[in-house]
Amino acid sequence: MEDIQSQNDSRELPIDLVGVSGLRYPITVRDRARARQKTIAELSLSVSLPHQYKGTHMSRFIEVVHEHRDQVDMETLPAIVEGLRKRLDAERARVEVRFPYFMERTAPSSGQKSLMSYDCRYAAQADNDGGDFVVGVRVPITTLCPCSKAISDYGAHNQRGYVDVSIRAARTAHGLPRMVWIEELIEVAEQAGSAPVYPLLKREDERAVTMQAYDNPAFVEDVVRNVAGTLRADSRIVWLEVRVETLESIHDHNAFAVIRWPGAAGAERDGEGF
Repeated sequence: MEDIQSQNDSRELPIDLVGVSGLRYPITVRDRARARQKTIAELSLSVSLPHQYKGTHMSRFIEVVHEHRDQVDMETLPAIVEGLRKRLDAERARVEVRFPYFMERTAPSSGQKSLMSYDCRYAAQADNDGGDFVVGVRVPITTLCPCSKAISDYGAHNQRGYVDVSIRAARTAHGLPRMVWIEELIEVAEQAGSAPVYPLLKREDERAVTMQAYDNPAFVEDVVRNVAGTLRADSRIVWLEVRVETLESIHDHNAFAVIRWPGAAGAERDGEGF
């Protein structure tokens, strides 16, 4: 059959990225506690297209996803995106994967167990200069205002907050990113706030969480520094971006804070992360 996509295009305009987005597909990711976890991902796959070609071969993106759906993680995604680049004969390829990740949580007093969902994301890129991989997670937390606690006769305002963490890991001797577990990033984020958020709490648990938050007041600035400081000390991590936003309960606005480390590298590559 005639290959229209490979025909010559006379406009002489290369395309930076072309591909498919909004693709929902079942995948399997690494799970620290159970080895593997099945989830549903939303994917975006793209390649660069030289000026002389009319189009790319969209079906090949789906072929690549289907072939590798049994494991998508820090160890495999760099190879997947490099394979995509070679299959489509492109200078550059990029894959973004967003998925819910579930962890079993135990309530602090009752011991009741339930599943908590976290929004996670991978982004991998391959080009003639090498590859890149970013892993990220969004973690809900509780914060209690230190100022409100200090000036009030009783009580203090608290709010839901979100910690968005993105990191690049150092490379192994084989050129793959060093393993940083999703669970590790979640734990660092939760420990940085006033208290964690739980999917299931009995009355005694609500009491425990409320008092924990009261005993650990934190500004949004405290949370972002706590997370960035802990991750910066991890030798496996060579770049990070931490964004914390709190949904203020008594103000008509939200509060946020961002740390990128190293700062210059983060600013240069901001468009390549999330």
